[in-house]
Amino acid sequence: MLTPVLVLNANFEPIHVCNSNRAISLILTGKASLVMNGRGEIHTVTRIYPRPTIIRLTHMIHRPRHSIKLTKREVMRRDHYTCQYCGQRSSNLTIDHVHPRHLGGETIWTNVVTACAPCNHRKGARTIEQAQMSLLRLPAEPPASAMYYFGRHIPENEEWIPFIEGW
Repeated sequence: MLTPVLVLNANFEPIHVCNSNRAISLILTGKASLVMNGRGEIHTVTRIYPRPTIIRLTHMIHRPRHSIKLTKREVMRRDHYTCQYCGQRSSNLTIDHVHPRHLGGETIWTNVVTACAPCNHRKGARTIEQAQMSLLRLPAEPPASAMYYFGRHIPENEEWIPFIEGW
């Protein structure tokens, strides 16, 4: 009952991921309809319910597009858990300011990257030019696309791809 279910707006725009329990309650109350059933059925004493994979809300929900919040987890995700100086992949990385804070560097998407502890220590409180280091990829704000938001669920829910790609 805790498997992820893609929630589509009335215009088939992906807006959320909820669990199966919540999806079934939305269907039973008439707030959503079943779009795809790829997981079998749920048997109760008196009824059988399809276990949803994708549901669609019956009424349009107007939600503004929001940008991705700058958090350590999102910086790690943007940089694919890779040190941006040496290329080492790890889940034990630090966040480094490309232009150091004490020199006026801000904590913004274009100034923070992931770095392993040895590279972060080697760079220290210097700029990358002063430390004679280079970045593998220039930092940028990640796209606020549906694929970025819901892409981490794709490996176990490949049937979502047609609904996510267009947004």
